[in-house]
Amino acid sequence: MSLNHEHTTNEHHGDKQFKPNTTVAAVIHHQGKFLLVEEFEQGRTVFNQPAGHLEKHEDLIEAIKREVLEETGLSLSPDYLSGIYYFYHQQAQLYFLRFCFVIELDNPLVGTPNDDDIITTHWLSLNEIKNKASQLRSPLVLECIEDYLSGNKILLSHLKSML
Repeated sequence: MSLNHEHTTNEHHGDKQFKPNTTVAAVIHHQGKFLLVEEFEQGRTVFNQPAGHLEKHEDLIEAIKREVLEETGLSLSPDYLSGIYYFYHQQAQLYFLRFCFVIELDNPLVGTPNDDDIITTHWLSLNEIKNKASQLRSPLVLECIEDYLSGNKILLSHLKSML
């Protein structure tokens, strides 16, 4: 009887429960510069942190490692989280729950994107990023960087995965 009850419960919640798009992003920093990707999005060129959607059967840390590798060609691991963001994208009419990770590097690495939508990567200062405000993929790009600079830290040990 409990198996039927679980099945019914899962169907009920699965079909009718609101589910925002879960994404991960990485603030990658080295000596005052941030690694951003230049990409095509809906016919225009935009700048973003290496970022993307959480996939089924993947925990958040696996997701950010995969996204960084796909979009920069670099095999990196996050140091900590700088924030968790709930965002409504007006134009797309979609809700996003974004987990922003931080990767601090001792050396500025040069990557080669493995994703066809990524044009290239750029190391940019905060002022250079602010000057590209109209080309940022979303306001979260700058907000994540500013939260990192303010010292926000959420330890990775606070993330629990039950997969």
